[in-house]
Amino acid sequence: MAPTQGPRAPLEFGGPLGAAALLLLLPATMFHLLLAARSGPARLLGPPASLPGLEVLWSPRALLLWLAWLGLQAALYLLPARKVAEGQELKDKSRLRYPINGFQALVLTALLVGLGMSAGLPLGALPEMLLPLAFVATLTAFIFSLFLYMKAQVAPVSALAPGGNSGNPIYDFFLGRELNPRICFFDFKYFCELRPGLIGWVLINLALLMKEAELRGSPSLAMWLVNGFQLLYEAVLTTMDITHDGFGFMLAFGDMAWVPFTYSLQAQFLLHHPQPLGLPMASVICLINATGYYIFRGANSQKNTFRKNPSDPRVAGLETISTATGRKLLVSGWWGMVRHPNYLGDLIMALAWSLPCGVSHLLPYFYLLYFTALLVHREARDERQCLQKYGLAWQEYCRRVPYRIMPYIY
Repeated sequence: MAPTQGPRAPLEFGGPLGAAALLLLLPATMFHLLLAARSGPARLLGPPASLPGLEVLWSPRALLLWLAWLGLQAALYLLPARKVAEGQELKDKSRLRYPINGFQALVLTALLVGLGMSAGLPLGALPEMLLPLAFVATLTAFIFSLFLYMKAQVAPVSALAPGGNSGNPIYDFFLGRELNPRICFFDFKYFCELRPGLIGWVLINLALLMKEAELRGSPSLAMWLVNGFQLLYEAVLTTMDITHDGFGFMLAFGDMAWVPFTYSLQAQFLLHHPQPLGLPMASVICLINATGYYIFRGANSQKNTFRKNPSDPRVAGLETISTATGRKLLVSGWWGMVRHPNYLGDLIMALAWSLPCGVSHLLPYFYLLYFTALLVHREARDERQCLQKYGLAWQEYCRRVPYRIMPYIY
């Protein structure tokens, strides 16, 4: 019997029935996108021309490659880090420590891949293995999520997440019961959020670029833009997934399967459906991406600088609202334009990632549609938590900054 925790967080995603549906719908959507990208019509809506059999999905070679990839990233995670950062304060007033060596892991991975390619590693063969790799990644996510659910049964109450302890096993399996599951100092959530999926996404994009060069003599300008834009994009430690969500199937599948195999959709599409792109249009797209990145980085940097040192000259002149907790809310600068300017930057970049694919197909714009829905849902969660935390001060902030993500629209 689960220990008493007091009032539980409201259920999300439609409760247990919604969670059960998403356990099936998310993998099905990912495989649909993989099949659609390589098909002739490349339809986002509508069934694929044919469904692959188990002989296409299952590959011992893909399994070995996937396990070797996880092992490599785990080994790089364990390397000594130049910097160790503390996470946010937990229920028991403690703070977990995190090695800041993700960029080091990316560079070492790039060096190893480069050495492998110079020794004859056929990176261009990776696009032909995306279906079996996605299949073993999905199996891994289910098995790993079951392990996490069982581990959470013996975790102390202070280690449990606020949202994944409804008492319904399906819902809790999906959302995750334990906030930061660890064995010794190896943090499973931090590892999965920032390692195998995100670096794997970069590697898949590169493999698709190499395959296009094999097929057509050189990568297209559109493929270069997609690879460059997505390589520039980075995740940060203070994302909501790290700080608030438990670690269950939702994040395990998202990190290990959804991110690398779905976020590379534009590059997959371009490999099978090359698109002409001239320099003038490419320049416009670069400007759109730069605008989004400027807003995204500027908003996050302003917030982080203010949190660390409100007297910093870069933020000292910004207008604020005092709260009952003693903290202050920024009400000018980026955070006076809309309540979630970092999300606005994210969405502008998502548009720029899709534009090199042209406008003849809806499929490459799936990421923009999905990410819009994700950020609107996340923004609603942010609003509830901030209202609960800051009360009247948050209401005043909402009155003075009425738009949530998009100025004059939403």
